[in-house]
Amino acid sequence: MQRARARTVGAVGLVALALAAATTAWVRLGPAARGTGWAEDVGLFLREHQALGPVGSLFHPYAGYLHLVPRLVVDVALALPVDRYALSVSLLCCALVGLVSAALFVLARDVVRPWPLRLVLAAVPVLLPSAPWEVTGNAANLHTFALVLSPWLFAYRARTWWGAGVTASAAVLVTCTEVQAVLFLPLLLLAWLPVRGTGRAALRALPVTVTALAGGAAQVVTALTTARTSTPGDPRVLDVAAGYLTNVVGGSWSADVGAVGRAVVDRGWVVLVVPSALLLAVLVVAVVAARWRARVLLAALTTGSVVVWSAALAANDSADARWSDAVPAVLTEATPSRYAAAAGLLLTSAVVVAAATLVDPGRRAVRLASDAVPPVRTGGTVRVARAAVGWVVVALVVTAWVGAAAPGPTTRDGGHLWQPQFRQAEASCRADPERRTVSVRALPWTAQVPCSLVLRDR
Repeated sequence: MQRARARTVGAVGLVALALAAATTAWVRLGPAARGTGWAEDVGLFLREHQALGPVGSLFHPYAGYLHLVPRLVVDVALALPVDRYALSVSLLCCALVGLVSAALFVLARDVVRPWPLRLVLAAVPVLLPSAPWEVTGNAANLHTFALVLSPWLFAYRARTWWGAGVTASAAVLVTCTEVQAVLFLPLLLLAWLPVRGTGRAALRALPVTVTALAGGAAQVVTALTTARTSTPGDPRVLDVAAGYLTNVVGGSWSADVGAVGRAVVDRGWVVLVVPSALLLAVLVVAVVAARWRARVLLAALTTGSVVVWSAALAANDSADARWSDAVPAVLTEATPSRYAAAAGLLLTSAVVVAAATLVDPGRRAVRLASDAVPPVRTGGTVRVARAAVGWVVVALVVTAWVGAAAPGPTTRDGGHLWQPQFRQAEASCRADPERRTVSVRALPWTAQVPCSLVLRDR
């Protein structure tokens, strides 16, 4: 009875967490962003849904990889009243980010044991200061949140076969949505270790392993057989480092990346180098103090953040701004980058895990003094100091979030609301029965919407 009650309370708590996270993401967007269509959501994804059908478009490659979840979102949004299409996409995307937050809370329980700190980790996807600028609330950038979920999903060992089935299904959605998730596939080994007794518990890692490897293979094949139209960048090591400090580290603290750039112009790179060095020191100490599973995830999240940012500059000339020797205007007028958001989510997750490790390392502290010194006193001092550092780090993360929690500027604020245009489009289609399509403006593109879709619900 008590176990059933605990499960019920846990399930209710997860639903509440998902709803709270989704609501936070929705509120942070603001009304203009919520009602304005963005990029592929009203362009390619909508167009290919019409041309290929809701099923035929699901695994159709675009820009070198698969976009399963964004295409599913478009399918569902088009099944709803089409005059509210932009609002439907925004709502569905915020709901999915809420599910990602709830999933992080569950998947991290073996690594981040104190539940308040797991709540902080779960809040990362919706409270990253720069997230609303471009990646929150639109299907085109949902892959960013799939990426931050992937290391936890691959490393998790399910307690039950039912849980194994859920994680395997999630692995299909993640790997067939974000090609960079393949970077974290080696973490599947954590789901198999340690193997105890007959190994039946370890076998529950089989479903997620099979589906993750299959989805990753599909992405790799797609990347090798589909041409990308983006012009590759040619970054130098200093450009990668300077851009990382400005956009990823700075963007994880403030949504106003231009203000970060102005601080660099006024006082030099020391304003970012010193905090980054302290942050690196915290991560290193946490890796030393952590249990082996947390140690691997800390290394994976931190390294993954750097790799994702570096890959973005190498693959996209638009992200390669020659950050190390950029003119002041490039720094002072910088805006958040969707590439930096992905790296920032991984870095902030690593910081929260590091803080949780310092607060609760989950193992006995290693003696740092000789046997002549009373171990309880020395170990207690080290533990208290380490926990204090951990709580300070958590406080700094939360402080940054509080300062950026209100609805902030987004790429869609000055856009063209879908619903008023749709009423005009309906009138245009009715006025000319021979008309096949009508233009509906979005950001940054204009969509050609079939009149058959415009008049579908009328």
